[in-house]
Amino acid sequence: MTQRIVKNDIVKLISGPNKGVTGKVLAVLPRKSAVLIEGLGTKSRKMKPSRLHPTGGSKDIHVPTPLHKVALVVDEKTGKTSRVGYKKSADGAKSRIARQSKNKEIK
Repeated sequence: MTQRIVKNDIVKLISGPNKGVTGKVLAVLPRKSAVLIEGLGTKSRKMKPSRLHPTGGSKDIHVPTPLHKVALVVDEKTGKTSRVGYKKSADGAKSRIARQSKNKEIK
C-alpha cells in the first residue's frame, strides 16, 4: 500500500500554533494517523524517582502531529504545497502525484 506522506518527505504545518513551519518526516504512525516531524512536537515529561533515576527529573519526548495538519511540500524553494494523488502505470505499479503541480510525479 502506498502512503500519501512517507518518511523523509518535507511537510508544512497548515494549522495550529506552529502554522507555516516546515520539517522533515522522521516516522509515520499509520495506526494513529500521525507523523513525527524533525524539530517539532518536543515536550518535556516529568519522571518519578526510580532505581534507574533516583532523583527523578524531566526528559524530552517526541509528540506526534496528526496527518490532517500537514501538507506535502512539492517545491522546497518556494514552499509550495500540494495534495497527493495516485496514478497506476502500465505495469500496475502505483506512484504518487502532486495535484497542484499538474499531476507531476513525486520522486
